[in-house]
Amino acid sequence: MRDSTGRNIDYLRISVTDECNLRCTYCAPQDGARASSRHWLLSPQDIWQVAQVAMSLGVNHVRLTGGEPLTRSDLPSIVSGLRDLGVPDISLTTNGTHLVLSAATLKQAGLRRVNVSLDSLRRQVYRSITGAGRPGDVMLGIRNAIDAGLSPVKINTVLMAGINDGEILDLARLSLSLPVHVRFIEVMPIGPDPDANASLVVPMDRAREEVASLGKLEPVKDIAGAGPAESFRLPRALGTVGFIAPLTHPFCASCNRLRVTADGKLRPCLASDAEVDLMPALRGDDVPGGLEAAFRQALLIKPASHDLWNHRGHARRMCQIGG
Repeated sequence: MRDSTGRNIDYLRISVTDECNLRCTYCAPQDGARASSRHWLLSPQDIWQVAQVAMSLGVNHVRLTGGEPLTRSDLPSIVSGLRDLGVPDISLTTNGTHLVLSAATLKQAGLRRVNVSLDSLRRQVYRSITGAGRPGDVMLGIRNAIDAGLSPVKINTVLMAGINDGEILDLARLSLSLPVHVRFIEVMPIGPDPDANASLVVPMDRAREEVASLGKLEPVKDIAGAGPAESFRLPRALGTVGFIAPLTHPFCASCNRLRVTADGKLRPCLASDAEVDLMPALRGDDVPGGLEAAFRQALLIKPASHDLWNHRGHARRMCQIGG
């Protein structure tokens, strides 16, 4: 399906919960974001119905997000239902704290690949960012995901000046010994304190220069679901290193995605508060055109570009959007 600017939209991110066991400083308030009422969370049947309509319109990649999706005990069932619908590509974004126990089960259910958030390898720094958990547990989950056959396994690191930007080389080195794809991401001014986030931005040009000190960076183009990342391989590396720069090098012109929040709102853009309510159609109300009409409305209101540098009035936190 095409939006009003002619971009091909073939990727749908579905947030299965807005609850999370961590409180990352750039994502959720430290006292916790207000979670949706259980009555309004998307049921497995809702998720399958949304995915089925999206596929009929041209979507071929569904990513399950949160909050933390592994807090849902029925996640394997959700994944297997998407597989049975024939979704060509099913992926997951997780903080990885529970991945060590679930990687094999999710692979068996039909999950193809996984993105794991890991913002620091140092325990104290990790806890200062997330409020809980241990990076060692996340690394065990990453290794289990590799062993389970999930591929590619990507590591997402949100860089923040003065907090974890001293670990760029340590994190990049993970790609030397493991078949993982480490992606550095500029922090976006959407979280609990957008102005503070804006002051923490580490430009990806700087990160790339640092990683290049480890060896010549060879461009890589054939990573499944590479999305907006500019990816490279270091000499003799098993994995790759990528850079995602939504602020310093925006990629809106090639954006191919829509998002569904855990409370059933279809969002055309991560950085815009515009959204279309799917719940009336999902709950059986007489909505002209149903879900298909809602998708077409979202395509019409998808902005040509974001205004992250200037807009500060976001109605939702990142954890309530699905990232």
